[in-house]
Amino acid sequence: MVMGELSQETQVAVIGGGPGGYAAAFRAADLGLDVTLVEMEPRCGGTCLLRGCIPSKALLQTAEIIWDAAEASGRGVVFDKPQVDLEKLRTWKDGVVEKLASGLDHLAKKRGVQVLRARAFFEDAHTLRLEDSEVTHLTFRHAVIAVGSEPVKLPGASTTPTGRIMDSTGALALKEIPQRLLVVGGGYIGLELGCAYAVFGSRVTLVHRAGRILGGVDDDLVRPLAKRISTLFEATRLETEVAELREDADGVKAVLRGPEGTIEERFDRVLIAVGRIPRSRTMGLENAGIAVDDAGFIAVDSQRRTSVPHIYAVGDVAGHPMLAHKAMREGKVAAEAIAGMPSAYDVQAIPAVVYTDPQIAWAGLTENEARRKNVPVKIARFPWGASGRALTMDAAEGLTKILCDPDSGRLLGMGIVGRGAETMIAEGVLAIEMGASAEDVALTVHAHPTLSETEGEAAEVFLGSATHLYVPQGAQSKTATAL
Repeated sequence: MVMGELSQETQVAVIGGGPGGYAAAFRAADLGLDVTLVEMEPRCGGTCLLRGCIPSKALLQTAEIIWDAAEASGRGVVFDKPQVDLEKLRTWKDGVVEKLASGLDHLAKKRGVQVLRARAFFEDAHTLRLEDSEVTHLTFRHAVIAVGSEPVKLPGASTTPTGRIMDSTGALALKEIPQRLLVVGGGYIGLELGCAYAVFGSRVTLVHRAGRILGGVDDDLVRPLAKRISTLFEATRLETEVAELREDADGVKAVLRGPEGTIEERFDRVLIAVGRIPRSRTMGLENAGIAVDDAGFIAVDSQRRTSVPHIYAVGDVAGHPMLAHKAMREGKVAAEAIAGMPSAYDVQAIPAVVYTDPQIAWAGLTENEARRKNVPVKIARFPWGASGRALTMDAAEGLTKILCDPDSGRLLGMGIVGRGAETMIAEGVLAIEMGASAEDVALTVHAHPTLSETEGEAAEVFLGSATHLYVPQGAQSKTATAL
């Protein structure tokens, strides 16, 4: 070892301080293990907290207030046009992030988790080399890889120092509200940020290679959002690719190739949101003998062990879905497995939420998946046009649906589109995990008037006993007419 280098030992080395990493570190510490968390960022929290989930929801919540103020005129309440103080909004957003990040630092300290600010590379299966740290080598008995993911780069369209061509991180910095914004990508990141900027005042054009937005989500859940963005966005160009982006002093010229041919348009800024890839290729995994697939994901078993039994991987780097709550659960499983507990990642339903307006949420088996895998299901839908609470919220476009086993009635999946879907989906997740049937959900008394009633009423549609819908006998899963 080179003179002056400092080596340290630990029972558990956790690489990455995002949701999967800090969940693993905290759980391992709670179980009495000596834990060292290595994080290259100045604060823990990962992409989710520092430049993803939390700051984006801060902007979306603000956009929702503006949208509601505009829509209130239909109910006889008129507000002056809202004025957005960008500096104050940025300060508030950053304050939310800082409060949560400080809380993680406090929790790590209280639990006795040592945090090293460094970039980690595997030298071998028991040693990490640390860069930008006083500790240069960390030896471990067990390790948890939780390094997350990063945005996919669009070929020939790198982010620029001016910020005119930006990824989600640049968009969340909220340097300005551009007059014209091009969003490249019709996934949840592009849609969420595109909607926020549109409400703030940008004229948004969305470009997506596929024939519809949110390609993996069921059609009936996407339809209300597609209708909304058709009026909120200046243009939505499907089956269209970005052939070229050229930045100049006045903005960005985009060459778009689609069904209408090749066109050129000028934008003030461009947001590239075409997906994310695991951050696994530059940390020396091969030095430790850790198997990685062609997409860069680390192969793991039910306890999140990699091909090297004492090294684990959790979160985005361990495969889809790339969701913070999935990473946290995996982190806890890995920590418990290291501690010798009979823990395994065996969840039946992982909720997913698109935080647009309307929101979309789903869990368990989807209709598209059932069709693709040829799984027999019976589907029951309850349209929010029959919900008193939805009507008082002017949210009649919403829908709640359940997918059940045709014979047993066991709940296999749930999908919701509409306001509050983010919280409503929790009932579906619990029902699926508990092996509940549609009858169990229908017999659960839901408060009236609430949106959660629609979950019970969807179950009643399945059973043919819906109160607020007329369901023709024998057609419970096919037709339903609102009163």
